[in-house]
Amino acid sequence: MRRRLIQSTLAVVLVVIAVFGVSLVIVETRTISNSAQERVESEAVRLASIVDSRLFGAQQVDAEVLSKQVTQDRYYAVIRIPGELPIQVGTKPVGDVISATAPGEEGETVTVQEPRSSVTREVGRTLLIIALVALLAVVAAVLLAVRQANRLASPLTDLAETAERLGSGDPRPRHKRYGVPELDRVADVLDGSAERIARMLTAERRLAADASHQLRTPLTALSMRLEEITLTDDPDTVKEEATIALTQVERLTDVVERLLTNSRDPRTGSAVSFDLDEVIQQQLAEWRPAYRSAGRAIVSSGKRHLRAVGTPGAVAQVLAALIENSLMHGGGTVALRTRVTGNQAVIEVTDEGAGVPADLGARIFERAISGRNSTGIGLAVARDLAEADGGRLEMLQTKPPIFGLFLSRTPLHKPEDDEEPTVR
Repeated sequence: MRRRLIQSTLAVVLVVIAVFGVSLVIVETRTISNSAQERVESEAVRLASIVDSRLFGAQQVDAEVLSKQVTQDRYYAVIRIPGELPIQVGTKPVGDVISATAPGEEGETVTVQEPRSSVTREVGRTLLIIALVALLAVVAAVLLAVRQANRLASPLTDLAETAERLGSGDPRPRHKRYGVPELDRVADVLDGSAERIARMLTAERRLAADASHQLRTPLTALSMRLEEITLTDDPDTVKEEATIALTQVERLTDVVERLLTNSRDPRTGSAVSFDLDEVIQQQLAEWRPAYRSAGRAIVSSGKRHLRAVGTPGAVAQVLAALIENSLMHGGGTVALRTRVTGNQAVIEVTDEGAGVPADLGARIFERAISGRNSTGIGLAVARDLAEADGGRLEMLQTKPPIFGLFLSRTPLHKPEDDEEPTVR
């Protein structure tokens, strides 16, 4: 591209020089020739007037007197006075000459000649000046063409490298502009594409991480149920475990659908009114085997028959994340307690462990933040799920740790349900 720009610019300059340069040469040649002819004619008239004045005053007219009036190295003059021999002044030129004759008032004639070679030399000097100017114009045009070519070609090279980086999976925008509106427009489009690709890649990686984290627990529970089926010959036990396994498969399907929905639009929700007790009892049944294996207990208490507005599957996933977090990082008995505050239903999850370190308390819901060697994804996903349903997930206390899931409350409940029930 650089070569083409330089060639095209140089071609334009050469055409301009050819058109205007040739015209200028012709005009200057004619001007110099006409000027030389006028000089010779003027010189002849001047000498004729000198001869007239001397003849009128009866003064002597000879070559010695007139030689002082003529530039001998430039002009050659012949003065013819009636009745006298011609008077020659200067050196007679050889070759082609420019000649002019002027008559005098006393009947004399003055002929002045100039070698045409002097005109040729003057024309040559003029042509040399024109050629030098043309050469300078060509050099300046080449320099400007190279500069302009670099100004246009370098941004195109940068844009090509940016496009290549995008194709190779590096979506970082460069935010570089070049001062050329068309190129800046292309740079804007590439930067916008890079940002969109970066968001898409982030969403894909986030979906993969979330899916890996959230599917691990349901798959583990399903595997445990299937193992129970393989280890028993009691038809009733097989039927019971199979029913539970089918329920967990349905929950697993719901988790997958929820993950896909959130990957498209994290704000999308399908909130309905549901019974918190059902979700809590489901989580207790699912997690008790894991807690028994760890030698720990999981219980629930608080108000019963509370109805909240949200997505049951999402609330179950949030509780599962909190219960798993207590299993992995907490200690002692894990308690789920329901209560009412204002127009909100609150589910608190606490355990008897050492709590959350002070330096992690404010960042506990950030991704990749964990007190131990875990992924640090669970609590971040849980908060996103809660917010997508219009609720919120907060850490109410660090020692002992208390997490609170706040959901909009459905005000239809029985008065006796406001009493604190026994632990179940």
